[in-house]
Amino acid sequence: MNNIIQFFQNLTWETVMSWFVFDPKNPLLFNSALFLGIFILFYTIYIASRKTHYFRITYVVLFSLFFYYKSSGIYFWLLIFSSVVDYTLSRLIYVETVKFYRKFYLVLSLLINLGLLAYFKYTNFFIDNFNMLFSGNMKFEEIILPVGISFYTFQTLSYTIDVYRKELEPTKSFIDFLFFVSFFPQLVAGPIVRASDFIPQIYQKLNLTKEDFNKALFLIIGGLIKKAVISDYISVNFVDRVFDAPNSYSAFENLMASYGYAIQIYCDFSGYSDMAIGLALLMGFTLPPNFLTPYKSASVTEFWRRWHISLSSWLRDYLYISMGGNRKGKVRTYFNLFMTMFLGGLWHGANWKFVFWGVLHGLALAFERYFGQFIKLPKNAFVKGIQILLTFHFVVFCWLFFRAKDFETVFQIVENITNLKWNWVQIQAILVGYKNVFILLVFGFIWHFTPTSITTKNEVLFGKLPLVIKAILLGFVFWIVYATAAEGTQPFIYFQF
Repeated sequence: MNNIIQFFQNLTWETVMSWFVFDPKNPLLFNSALFLGIFILFYTIYIASRKTHYFRITYVVLFSLFFYYKSSGIYFWLLIFSSVVDYTLSRLIYVETVKFYRKFYLVLSLLINLGLLAYFKYTNFFIDNFNMLFSGNMKFEEIILPVGISFYTFQTLSYTIDVYRKELEPTKSFIDFLFFVSFFPQLVAGPIVRASDFIPQIYQKLNLTKEDFNKALFLIIGGLIKKAVISDYISVNFVDRVFDAPNSYSAFENLMASYGYAIQIYCDFSGYSDMAIGLALLMGFTLPPNFLTPYKSASVTEFWRRWHISLSSWLRDYLYISMGGNRKGKVRTYFNLFMTMFLGGLWHGANWKFVFWGVLHGLALAFERYFGQFIKLPKNAFVKGIQILLTFHFVVFCWLFFRAKDFETVFQIVENITNLKWNWVQIQAILVGYKNVFILLVFGFIWHFTPTSITTKNEVLFGKLPLVIKAILLGFVFWIVYATAAEGTQPFIYFQF
């Protein structure tokens, strides 16, 4: 209570104005108090306008653009530009009957969208490789990557391709299309929404059931704990330190930091997805699930059915199948799997270590597909347990390339781990020294491996609580977030993609 009183005593006009101006050092994040305050105000008007379709749609679009402005500054104009281009070209594709022109409009859309993505994301990557290969001296460009450009580019591309394939009719108006592209809960880090799943929801009446409301709050509270309590605390207080200077830490600490990053990135990204799905559900929109406890996977193939589902299914439908999928022979199937993951790795970041991360997964998918024809393992709990253990450690190994700043750091960590000696006195001292980190690390893994049936029961139990208790729980989680956030609100890992 004292903090609240002090907050209002220190409130100035300049502080209020700063809430509405872009600050590159403090982008608007779901796990910030500013977002909570703004969203409550937004949501009150949203619910009050539930019977006015056009006002409600326009209101959400304007708020989404404001949200993107608070995240990326003037680049919200780029979002509008992309939307105008894809809306216009998609309408032309839809009404055109000549195949040549339909294909021309599609290619134009691909060139503009992928061209923008290439400019903002890969210009300096190409310059760096050109200089390295040809001993060149080209200067790097000062380019700021707009938050979420990879996500909304994929989303608009899927819309245009679906219209071209005649699997989708264009939206009724530009404002509807802009709603689809800019919908703020999933705009900057997914889940990537399919137009055929989402656009019909725009035209439906707002219908928020009690079950939807309870599920939404359950997801938001769980997402906040995953992101701001588990992921951020482990990251700031342990994982980042070890990855910054692995040789300054013991082999055991290097090993634990590798496991720590595995649960950190899961809690960070699935936490964001849970909050995004929960916020959308509060507004009456259903987004697809993006994570299904991926570390329970018994193969890399299964891992990609459980991890970042909206991206992996996008890559499957618009890249793997477009290249021929498994329809052009076995060798071509392995090549297509490899290339899909190669490009998926490059999509994650303009750096060869991301490409190598994708290559490892591509090789693993091809390997499993090839040997899966000949090797039939017994189906029992022991064999499955071994498979899960092996898959998990393969994924953790690959995460090293994802997290480390360069290949040299990866090799240092791997070398340190190979020198692991079970010195129990030293291990005990480390466990005591990082007590809170290891408690959260274990808690994160227990949460992840908790059977779905128990999670469902917890959700039902939460739904039966009085509304006041739910509100207190939400407030309590926000308080924990700020009590444990020693270095302020941490951005989401996937914002950099």
